[in-house]
Amino acid sequence: MFSYKGLSEREVEASRLEHGSNRISPQEVETFWDKLKDNFKDPMIVILVVALAVVTVLAVFGFAEWYEGVAIAAAVALATFVATASEFKNEQTFQKLQEEASRILINVFREGALRIVGIDDIVVGDVVLLQPGDKIPADGRIIQGKVKVNQAALTGEPVPVTKKPGEAELSDLANPHSVYRGTIVEDGEAAMTVLKVGDRTQLGRLSEGLQTDNRQGPLRVKLSRLADDIARFGYIGATFIGAAFMFKSVYLDNGGDAAAMMAYVSNWQVLLLDIVTALILAVIIIVVAVPEGLPMMIAIVLAQNMRKLLKSNVLVRQLVGVETSGSLNLLFADKTGTITQGKLDAVGFMAVEGGGDDVRVVEYDRFDAVPDALARLLDLSLRENTSCVVNCEADKEEERIIGGNITERALLRFIHADVSACVEPAAENVFQVLFNSARKFSAAGIKTLDGEELTLIKGAPERILARAAHHYAPTGERVPISEAEKAVLNQAIDRKADAGFRLIAVAVREGISPEDASDDMKDLPEGMTLLGFALIRDELRPESRPAIETLQGAGIHVVMLTGDRSGTAKAIAREAGLLNGEHKKAIRSSEMADMSDDALRALLPDLNVVSRCLPQDKMRLVKVAQEAGLVVGMTGDGVNDSPALSKADIGFGLGSGTEVAKEASDIVVLDDNIQSITSAVHYGRTIYRSIQKFITFQLTVNVSAIAIAFIGPFMGFKLPLTMIQLLWVNLIMDTLAALAFSGEPPLARHMAEKPKRRDENLITPAMWSSILGNGFLITLISVVFLTVPAVRGLFNSEAAFMTAFFGVFVFLNNFNKFNVRVEDFNLFAHILENRGFLRIVGIIFLIQILVTYFGGEMFRTVPLLPVEWLYVVAFSIVIIPLDLLRKYVFRMFA
Repeated sequence: MFSYKGLSEREVEASRLEHGSNRISPQEVETFWDKLKDNFKDPMIVILVVALAVVTVLAVFGFAEWYEGVAIAAAVALATFVATASEFKNEQTFQKLQEEASRILINVFREGALRIVGIDDIVVGDVVLLQPGDKIPADGRIIQGKVKVNQAALTGEPVPVTKKPGEAELSDLANPHSVYRGTIVEDGEAAMTVLKVGDRTQLGRLSEGLQTDNRQGPLRVKLSRLADDIARFGYIGATFIGAAFMFKSVYLDNGGDAAAMMAYVSNWQVLLLDIVTALILAVIIIVVAVPEGLPMMIAIVLAQNMRKLLKSNVLVRQLVGVETSGSLNLLFADKTGTITQGKLDAVGFMAVEGGGDDVRVVEYDRFDAVPDALARLLDLSLRENTSCVVNCEADKEEERIIGGNITERALLRFIHADVSACVEPAAENVFQVLFNSARKFSAAGIKTLDGEELTLIKGAPERILARAAHHYAPTGERVPISEAEKAVLNQAIDRKADAGFRLIAVAVREGISPEDASDDMKDLPEGMTLLGFALIRDELRPESRPAIETLQGAGIHVVMLTGDRSGTAKAIAREAGLLNGEHKKAIRSSEMADMSDDALRALLPDLNVVSRCLPQDKMRLVKVAQEAGLVVGMTGDGVNDSPALSKADIGFGLGSGTEVAKEASDIVVLDDNIQSITSAVHYGRTIYRSIQKFITFQLTVNVSAIAIAFIGPFMGFKLPLTMIQLLWVNLIMDTLAALAFSGEPPLARHMAEKPKRRDENLITPAMWSSILGNGFLITLISVVFLTVPAVRGLFNSEAAFMTAFFGVFVFLNNFNKFNVRVEDFNLFAHILENRGFLRIVGIIFLIQILVTYFGGEMFRTVPLLPVEWLYVVAFSIVIIPLDLLRKYVFRMFA
C-alpha cells in the first residue's frame, strides 16, 4: 500500500510560484486571419475578384455601372467573412466544450491523504499515484512500486518499458527510473514524485498534443461526392447561360440581321462589356449553384447539437463520431456500467463447509456475519490485495476509497474499509500483480507483522477453484478439496451466476516464491487455499431495456460484451431483452476462439452475448463485422480496449474509464449509460436529416435560378434576375437557410428508420422528386409571371413588374422551406421545436420588403403598392398547395 504525506496547500502555492503551472501552452491554431486568407484562395472567390477588377475598370470608363462592382465586392466580402467567422467561432466553441468536458483527474497525495485533482493543478514536488490506464501528468521519477509504461507518444515505440525506483535522468527517455507526461501506464502500480511540469516537460517542449483525426465519416464522403456533382452541374449550366446571353446579345437583339450583328461586333466597347457581363453571370451562376452554406451548416449543426449532447452526457471528441452515428448498424456494448448501473455492491460471501458427499456452501449476507477466523483472513486479503488506496480520514465520501476498479472498491466497502477507523498497516507488501482482463486475477505477496509470508489471490472463480488444493472451513481450519467436491462447488457457483450474481474467488497460499514475485506472473500459483466467493450484484439500469429496444427498432444490432461468467452474462442479457428470441446466441470467449472468421461472421446476426470477453476478442469482432460491410460501434473503458475503440467506425469511450480509452474514442459517454449512446445515435440521424433538408431546399433554388437565367434571354429578358439579385438570392437562401434547418429537433420516428448504408445515396428518390418537381414548378410559375400579358397588367409600371418578379422568386423559395421541412402533409408539425426556423423565414420576408423599398437602382427595384404585394404573395404561396399535390402523387407511385 502507498502512503505519503504529500504537499500542504501552502507548499503547493509556493511550488507553483517557483516552478510554474502544469498547463501546457496551447498549440498554435489557425487564426481568423489565416482562415480568411485561405478562403480567399477558393477558386470561386478568385474568379469573382478577377471579375470585380474587370468591372471596376469598365465602370471607370463608363461602360458599366458602379454598383455592379460594389455588389461583387460585397458578395466576395460576405462569402469570405461570413464563412470564416462561422467556421472560426464553431471551432472555438468545439474546442472549449471539449476542454471543459474532458479534464483529466489525477490521484495525488496532499496533506496526508490521497486527493483527486485536475492535471493542471499538479506542481513540482507532488507525489502522484500511478495505476493501469493512467496518463502520466508530468515528468518525474518513480519512488515506490513498479510500472510498465507505453512511451509511444514520445518515442514512437509501442513496446512498454519497465519503470522502477531509482535516480532519474529526465533527458534520457530510456532511463528506467524516469517517467514522462503523456505516456501511459499499461500495468503495475507505483508512486512518482513530480520534477518538471507544463512546458518544461518533454511533451511540453515537443508541443505534441492530441493528433487530429482525419478520418472521414460516411456522411462527409457522400457530401464530397455530392459537391463534385453539383460543381459539374454548375459549370455546365454556367457555360450554357453565358452562351445564351451572348446569343441574345449578338443574334436576337439584332433580329438576325448580318449587318446589324457586324455593327454590334465592331463596337468593341459594347461587345467587351457584354462578354464580361456573360462571364460574370456565368461565375455568379456557379456561385449560386455551389451550396457554400453546406460546410457552414455542418459546423453549425454539429456545434449546436454538441451542446445538446453534452446535456445528455455525450462528449463528441471527433466530429466523425456524430456524423457516422446515423449510419451505425452494429453496437458492441460493455455490460458493466453501460447496460448495468455500474454501482457494484458486494452483497454476500460464500464459504465452503463439510467435505466429500456433504460438501456445500454457506452464504453470509454481510461481513459482520462471517465467522471471526475467516473474517480476519478475508479482511487481510481484500485490504492488502488491491490497487485501491483507503483514505479513512478523508472528508469527502468519494475520496475514502480511491483508485483501483469498481469491483475492488465494492469489496473494500463490504469489509467496511471506507468507514472503519484508521488502522496501522497489517503487513508489509513484498510484491503486487494487478488484475487485468487477460490475467483474470490479481495477487499480492505480503509479510505480516509476526513474520508470516503469504500470497493473496483473488479473481475468476473457475480458475482459482481449479488450482486450489484446500479450502478454509468457517472455523479457520484448512481442509483438502477433491475434484468431486470442486464439481459440486462449480454447480453452486453456476446457480449464483445464473441468478445474475458476479462472483470473485478469494484464496491464500502460504509463503512467497520468487516466480510469483516476478513482473511476468501470468498463471496462478499451486497449492492455494480457498477462502470463498464474494457475491457482487450490479443491477440492470432501468433505462437499459427501453434503450436497447429503441436501438433494435432503429435497425441496430446490440451485442453485449462482458468479462463475467456465461451464467451471469445470460441472466443480465435476459433482463435487458437481449436473449428473448429463438435464434439469439450467447457464446464464451473460448468458443469464439475455436471459430473461423467466416463462421463468426455467419453467427453475427444472431449473436447477442459474448462472456469472458478479452480485449483481443473485441478487435476481432470489429474486424469481422467491418469485413461484413457493417458500420460498427464499440464501447470500452480500459487500456486494452483502445485498439478496438480506434478501429471501430465509432469508438464510445466510457466516462469512468481510463484516459487512454477516452482518447482512443470518437465519443465519450460521460455517464457510461447505453441510453446516452442511444441519444448520440438519435442526434446523428437528426443531423443527417437536417443536412438532407438543406440540400433539398438549396438544390431547388439552384435548379430554378439556373433554369430562369437560361430561359430568360429566349423570352426577351436580358437578365430576368440581375447579377446583384442572383448574388442576393444566393446569400439569403444559402447562408440563412443553413441556420433555419440546423435547429430541427430529433424526432421519435428517426429511430424507427433503418440505418443509412455506407453506399446509400445522400439524395433519395423523395428528395429528387422535391428538387426537380419544385424546381420545375418555381420555373413554370416564373415563366407564367414573365410572359402572360394579364400578369404584367396587374402592375403600375415595367419597373414595378420586374420588382414584383424579383419578390415572387424570393417568396416562392422562402415558402418552399415549409414544404421541405416536413415530408408529411402537416407543414406545421413540431414547428415550435425549431423556433429559429420561423424567425429566419420571417427575417427573409422582412429583408426582401426592405430591399424592395430601399434597393433602388442597385437592386433594380421600386416601391410596390399594397395591392401589388398581395399579387406577389398570391403567386408565391401557390407553391405550397402544388407541393402537397406533388407529395400525394409521389406517395401513390412510390
